[in-house]
Amino acid sequence: MPHTPLEHHHGKYLISDNPARLQPEAIHAFLGRTYWAENIPLETVQRALHGSLCIGAYDATQAQIGLARFISDYATFCYVCDVYVLEEHRKHGLARAMMAMARHHPKLQGLRRWNLVTGDAHNLYAKIGFGPIRHPERHMEILDHEVYKRLVDSTDE
Repeated sequence: MPHTPLEHHHGKYLISDNPARLQPEAIHAFLGRTYWAENIPLETVQRALHGSLCIGAYDATQAQIGLARFISDYATFCYVCDVYVLEEHRKHGLARAMMAMARHHPKLQGLRRWNLVTGDAHNLYAKIGFGPIRHPERHMEILDHEVYKRLVDSTDE
């Protein structure tokens, strides 16, 4: 059964989970200059969007000015990533509005665990219920800081 997109207005902005509204080139332009996805290839962004529940923020011209991406099995777990709002549209509560839509989204109900990693937005996430990992000694990761650089370099050859 197809999902009816969720959309609501937040002041002069539109918050929507409609994948048809996503603008991969605009998302790529922003993510490519972040500390967490520097040099990410457009094709990688497109695959990530396709495999995730995405909530976007759009201005009056329908230009994408924000994103929050959610990777989930829709049963037990959700990983929050790629949350951003363009600099000129910040301080309007858009990140919080996208996160609120996700926390109430029908596909993301009943999940046992939500995770995220942030270098600079702890206060935002604390306001919506996130806190430090209770047992960090249980968590492990493989983190490859150079993967996007290698992908870009391999396409230059």
